Amino acid sequence: MWQSEPSSGKYGEFPYQNTPQPVDSPFIHYLALHETARRRTLEWAPHLRNIDVLPNTFAHRRAAVTEHNAGFRRVHGIPEDVPLLSRITRIVPQKRIDRDLHLLAGLAGRTGAYLFVAGEPAECPAEYERLTALAARLGVAGRVVFGGRLAPHEADLAGAPGRFSVRDLLAHTTLVTFLTSYDYESYGNPVGEAIASGVPYVSTRYELYDTVYGNKGFRAPVLDVGVSDLPTVSFVDEVAELLENDTERAAMADFNHELGRRHFGRDSAERLLDRLFLVPMGERTRMSVVLPVFDEAANLPAVLDSLYHQRGAAGPLDRSLYEIVLVDNNSTDDTVAIARRFAEDHPDLPVHVVAEPEQGVACARRTGMDFASARSRGRGPGADERFLLVSADADCRVDPDWLCELFTAMESGKAAIGVCDYYYSAEHFTGRPRLWDAISKTLRCRAVTFALFGGFPDGKGFAVDRDVYDRVGGIEIFYQLQGGRFVNHLSDDWDFGIKVRGSGEDIVYAPGSRVEINPRRVDHAIDEVITGRAYGSDGIIVMRDIRVDAPGPGRESDLTAEEALQAWEFSVKDFTPKNTILPVLLTPSLLDDDAVVEFFGAGLAERLGRRIAEITEEMRVVDFTPIHSYKTPCYRLYFEFAEEIFARLRATVGEDIGHPPPLPPCLRDVPPDRFPEFVKYYCEDRESGDAHNYFGNGGVF
Repeated sequence: MWQSEPSSGKYGEFPYQNTPQPVDSPFIHYLALHETARRRTLEWAPHLRNIDVLPNTFAHRRAAVTEHNAGFRRVHGIPEDVPLLSRITRIVPQKRIDRDLHLLAGLAGRTGAYLFVAGEPAECPAEYERLTALAARLGVAGRVVFGGRLAPHEADLAGAPGRFSVRDLLAHTTLVTFLTSYDYESYGNPVGEAIASGVPYVSTRYELYDTVYGNKGFRAPVLDVGVSDLPTVSFVDEVAELLENDTERAAMADFNHELGRRHFGRDSAERLLDRLFLVPMGERTRMSVVLPVFDEAANLPAVLDSLYHQRGAAGPLDRSLYEIVLVDNNSTDDTVAIARRFAEDHPDLPVHVVAEPEQGVACARRTGMDFASARSRGRGPGADERFLLVSADADCRVDPDWLCELFTAMESGKAAIGVCDYYYSAEHFTGRPRLWDAISKTLRCRAVTFALFGGFPDGKGFAVDRDVYDRVGGIEIFYQLQGGRFVNHLSDDWDFGIKVRGSGEDIVYAPGSRVEINPRRVDHAIDEVITGRAYGSDGIIVMRDIRVDAPGPGRESDLTAEEALQAWEFSVKDFTPKNTILPVLLTPSLLDDDAVVEFFGAGLAERLGRRIAEITEEMRVVDFTPIHSYKTPCYRLYFEFAEEIFARLRATVGEDIGHPPPLPPCLRDVPPDRFPEFVKYYCEDRESGDAHNYFGNGGVF
């Protein structure tokens, strides 16, 4: 109410003394049109607990010339070959139609455009007379059509030949204009209708423009009325160039149409209702497979097929035991359509499609797991049985025994997390023996340490007990600054495993639960792997898009000997702190396990335990940031014990593991008796990111 008639006095000024506050009730769920409305409502009524955003939705169907509307221009005296600007509005002063007339005048002589105003002239005769006089004064009266009110919906015209709807107008429109006043309009439905109909638009930056459209990335010329009340020369030029460039105009319309489908499509209401009124889960369901997706149309059919054809101990796995939760993270291709078709074609396997608008796989994974966790508690008689939340990756394929082996391993050991085995198909690297050698050595090291310590979850495949997931607070999203913008930290899966293990829970390795890694992770990031920048640099852990059609060619040839050495060194530097030191840092009692002592050797195990206790006590009050509370001490312990740990890896994995990569230059000349001291300074330096660059996060293998 405050947004639609702010100056009417009908509701009074904030805190709106002329209207009652909404009542907080578990039986009422309030909906606001956008985030600003939600925020202001909570400022007025902070006691409300149940309030969500449900934007206006539109039927995203392109407007088209049909037999019914083919004569629209002829009926209204508009030539067929001229650009048509359309303003769909009430003819009242607050709508500022005078701006459209000034824009039309500015375009005179360049485009020959016409302006159609869809509104009722009789609503405010004085304003209509003022506008017609202005059009005459500006010399555009012959190119302005006040066409009267059009039917809002095509269905309203049933049995009424000769009448037209808004969509009939949009079918003939070149550009929708919305040069409205700053403080009158609220949502801006004409812009939404243009987007949904596949028509480009121009607008003023009215009060809520950025909230509704601008901040979501829609493309359009926008007039800043805080700077100039009427269209400026530069704004007119921008509009003229758009009218003259058919290719640019079509691209803008297509981009907005697809973006609009995501934010304002009819299924946005369905997504909210699915969350508020969760679809019941089958009583026998024991696992939800969460699949975050972003533009995975090329890979998704094979991935879904591999999930559908899971095997149990005696044949096909009973599909009533598991479901798929596909989380769409703003896909612009056919990803969602493919998922929905799959669900229709395979009714015996439940598939749910939910949306996560915040970009980032961590956000999508959290949304899917939260969705599955909430629904799993309403399974009726089966609600008390143990329930697993399973993470899968949309570009990797799981083996037929993947789910069964993972479930069995977790049930037998009652571990909180089950970790899969990951592998590449060697056939993909035929003819690239150096690259394959670096990859296979990493996989061999991982097999040894995962068997000893259980490993840590990787988004490509792991499972977590739902009760433990809820108890530790679920997936946590960390943010970093990159180029002045906050971005998701990439290692949410590892961070989550650390949080679970740090809470005292066990992790089990399930070697029979296998996931084949898509080789594009190597092919299209190999240069970053070689230089240790696969996951960013200078402390920022962000991996670029590595889809096959991403910019930049992948490598198909083998590495040189020097490149292979660099790739291996960055891989093993990433691997060793995480997989040999981090487990005992989080669970020092592992150093009492006979197999772990045998791996390290009694002397090294004893000294590691003593040093972990010292560093833990030293950092107890120094560092409150979770990501650094494991990363920094891991790096420190790596430098202090690298030679001995590599000796144990050579003894258990193979002599080809070799020796630790060279130290950073700044540590090479440090006096031996002060080495741990300077290692601490190096690893805790948050400003330069040198430690991050050294370790390089080259663990893409």
